Amino acid sequence: MKAARSGTRGSLEKTKLAMIRKVSFLQKKDSTGEGRDDAGYLDVSVCELKHPPPQLCPMPEGLSSQQVVRRLILSSIVQSESSYLNSLKRILQEYQKPLLEPQNWILNPKKVRHIFYRLQEIHQCHSMFQIALASRVAEWDHSETIGDLFVASFSKSMVLEVYSDYINNFTNAMTLIKKACMSKPAFLDFLKKKQASSPDRITLYGLMVKPIQRFPQFILLLQDMLKNTPKIHNDRLPLQLALTELETLAEKLNEQKRLADQEAEIQQLAHSVGDRNLSKLLNSGQRQLIQCELLTEIVYGDEGQVLKSKERKVFLLNDTLICANVNLKGPPDISSLVPVGPQYTVKWCAPLLQTQVVEVGQDSQQRRDSVITARRHSSTSSTTGKVFLGSSRLYQELEELQHDMAVVQEVSLLVGTLHGTYQNLNTTVSQDWCLALQRLIRLKVEEIQNANKCHLRLSIPGKPDKSGRPGSIVVVFKTPSPLSKISWVNRLHLAKIAHRQENPPGWECAEEDVKTKAHFSYPLLTCKLPVFSSMTHSLKLEAALHSPSQSSLLGFCIASTSLPQGYLWVAGGGSGFNHQVEIFSLNRATPRLVKTVPLRAPVLCLEYVKEPCPSTEEREAEKAQSAAQRGNIICVGLQDGSICVYSSVDTAVHCLSTLVNPDGCPVLCIKHSPSFLFAGLADGKVAVYHRRAGERLWDVDSCRLVSVGSEPVCSLLTFEDAVWASCASRVNVIQGSSLHTRSFTAHSDAGCSVSHMIRSGGGVWMAFTQGSSIHLFHTETLEPLQEVNISTHTAHLTPGQVCVSSLLICQGLLWVGTSQGIIVTFPVPTLEGIPKITGKGMTSLNAHCGPVDLLVSTSSALASDLLKRDSILNSSEEGANREAEGGKGDEGGGEEGHRWEQSSLPQDSAAPPPREEKPKRLLLQYRLHSTCQLPGKLLSVQPAQGTHRPPPESLVHSQGFSIYEVCEDPDVWLRGRPVEWGKEGQVRCNKVTSTAVFSGGRGHRWIGQTSSPGPCSASTDNTLLVWQLPLTLSQ
Repeated sequence: MKAARSGTRGSLEKTKLAMIRKVSFLQKKDSTGEGRDDAGYLDVSVCELKHPPPQLCPMPEGLSSQQVVRRLILSSIVQSESSYLNSLKRILQEYQKPLLEPQNWILNPKKVRHIFYRLQEIHQCHSMFQIALASRVAEWDHSETIGDLFVASFSKSMVLEVYSDYINNFTNAMTLIKKACMSKPAFLDFLKKKQASSPDRITLYGLMVKPIQRFPQFILLLQDMLKNTPKIHNDRLPLQLALTELETLAEKLNEQKRLADQEAEIQQLAHSVGDRNLSKLLNSGQRQLIQCELLTEIVYGDEGQVLKSKERKVFLLNDTLICANVNLKGPPDISSLVPVGPQYTVKWCAPLLQTQVVEVGQDSQQRRDSVITARRHSSTSSTTGKVFLGSSRLYQELEELQHDMAVVQEVSLLVGTLHGTYQNLNTTVSQDWCLALQRLIRLKVEEIQNANKCHLRLSIPGKPDKSGRPGSIVVVFKTPSPLSKISWVNRLHLAKIAHRQENPPGWECAEEDVKTKAHFSYPLLTCKLPVFSSMTHSLKLEAALHSPSQSSLLGFCIASTSLPQGYLWVAGGGSGFNHQVEIFSLNRATPRLVKTVPLRAPVLCLEYVKEPCPSTEEREAEKAQSAAQRGNIICVGLQDGSICVYSSVDTAVHCLSTLVNPDGCPVLCIKHSPSFLFAGLADGKVAVYHRRAGERLWDVDSCRLVSVGSEPVCSLLTFEDAVWASCASRVNVIQGSSLHTRSFTAHSDAGCSVSHMIRSGGGVWMAFTQGSSIHLFHTETLEPLQEVNISTHTAHLTPGQVCVSSLLICQGLLWVGTSQGIIVTFPVPTLEGIPKITGKGMTSLNAHCGPVDLLVSTSSALASDLLKRDSILNSSEEGANREAEGGKGDEGGGEEGHRWEQSSLPQDSAAPPPREEKPKRLLLQYRLHSTCQLPGKLLSVQPAQGTHRPPPESLVHSQGFSIYEVCEDPDVWLRGRPVEWGKEGQVRCNKVTSTAVFSGGRGHRWIGQTSSPGPCSASTDNTLLVWQLPLTLSQ
């Protein structure tokens, strides 16, 4: 400042340099207020005469179909960008400019700048992009490249800066608009007139939300462009890099938008809380919002009737669950222009660790034939079941049906002792009664399941009783969909795990990331699992894999919180004679050892083989043989050179065949493609086994050996019917059919052998036997793209003394296991782009005492029937249409028929008026339409009518008083249609995926700065650490 006041030439130069460097004392304190800090941005007006908008020239002749499609996608990009720029221009010229004019000072200029903060800079960025886009469009028919333009335009730090500022200010801008509408009628009239005069009637909010949606639109367009770009095209790699840049940018902006919305919700809730202590806690910054949603609270009566239902807003914080009443959202004329946040009144709040999800009928996922057996245990839990349910009617009806089933079984035994022969009273009829009751029980269980799918029952602490014992209250919320309930149950489960001793904090990351992530957003350590405990010294963890399997025994909430369903195979090798594979069941909260498979030689590798997608003819041929009966195929590579091919159905393991290579060399790694099985051998060769079309196993005599070097083949990676094989510091690409080979050098040092390869999108990450660096290569051009030194990203690794011992990519995280037992993760893109490391690493504070021997991900989709809602009611209409077309749904019985039976509700129009003195009755019937075809006389009080027998239809509704027939048949029983693969018109279901990561090594230790549970617990034991990730939703 003294230099500026002196006025000399040197002083002026110093002042300019200070401004260019943006010295802190020259910056404005108010970053969004008056006197904006626009250093680095020039308000340049773009003349359309000098820079006309981009326009494609007429399409030339002789273009291929892919070239035509690429031109159409480019046209969509041009139109989309032009529309976006017009929207930005409308905001600036039709809203901001009039409001800043002195004669129209409706609002304070400072508030106007707050509302439209950074929009001018965003418009400037895209104006420059449009100029470059016009140049690229003009020469499209000569170059046909556009990916590099996106990389150059949107990889700049200023783009992230201006968009971040805009998104962080968006919620505050909407709040200012809402307050101005309520306090200044002139401003409200101004917005209404602008909306009415616009041709598309878009509100100011509709225009201002477009910057938030811009980059997801770009990503979709570039994905389409990449799909229609040949692998040899010059634009291929630039498009993949552009997708990476845009995905990274969109992820950062989405995270900032989430944090801004979270902060706004917490502040809104804090202002509505009457309790000062709670309000102080919410404003302290120590509370993080995990999930909030509008749910409907339901209050049931003693008879199961709904007494009251009201909309509530439920907030899940990192340590508290809050339920609030939702008050009026504001005047409708304001709500139509800008979203008006609701006002909350806190109804109750409960500590998270004292809140329990209450789910009754969890055994309803059991097999249909096991429901009757469960009845023996239901008498002791019936009372609690009714209390937990809220609506006790369904469970009371289920108990009554189970009671009637027991009675009918006893009656069936007595009917078998009859000496006479009667048409409607014999063992056939009594068996039909049992089948009918079994079916009613199954339908009632399914009805209970459907009720559970959208009802979230929570047990929260209540007032103590008279004796002083703590009480609890069960509240019932109706969720908008089964997906919503799954999300709530899973988030509640993970939020509790985040409070365990191993997790807060379980990861160490950059200081700026600590404030932006909740504890549960990291992978959470769920449990520690000992492996090979009785033979620790002789066995070493060599490999592990996940064999997925759907379990019908899991209840709704257990399936939402448990580890991915299936079985974990863990193999060990080493000296000695005890060589085995241990199989752990994951269909529970904690994995449990269920089987041990002994082997004749040490196991060096495992490979889970996915079944090839069958053709239409194969599906027809395999209808009678389900996937569960076929089992999963698992290949086990042994040190004696053989490959054992197993079929696994649950815990049953059967060896299907054994593949042997001619040289008998140890099998170090195995990978498969749709047609081939590749095995990397210790003598530098790759064994290739062929599988014929339509066959499940590989031909034992089809082994072909491909020599790739003299060093062992340590790692394999498959691409369709090709494989990458690492030998020393080189990687060989082998085509499975022709065995054509090409190679490239992965490391300049010949002593650094490639030890691990993992693929994601268009890139492959490689680790080496020496050094702490990992390298990224392009899958198509084989070019090196990135190199990262792991030891420089954490202070817990000793540089120069560490190497990478395992690699894994799972749900946007690159997991790196090191020789010092420490795991480091890096965020990577998940789309079709290049999996470049785009952020700073996180270090797990839970580590092994020795090298991380393996990293394996387990993933499984929740059963599709868990996501269906009201399946009985939805299928009834479809089945009724089938019945109307002439199909007889009750004939033919059989197990195949049992599987797809459904039920519909009675038609209201045909139902008689209710009469309290006459309870509704059901026709207890399953297979039989009548008993007229059975031998013997009709047991009835009516006099015999000769040999005349009415048709079956009249017998069903006859006026007689036979034991079998009743007066009413209110339910129409129908048989639904099974869903076939690839059926046209089949509804696409959402896919909910559960994911966990297992790391294997010696022992477990804590490397955090706080007090540790122990220096190194059982350092000689093989241990699996289990991390659980949040559920993901996809199509």
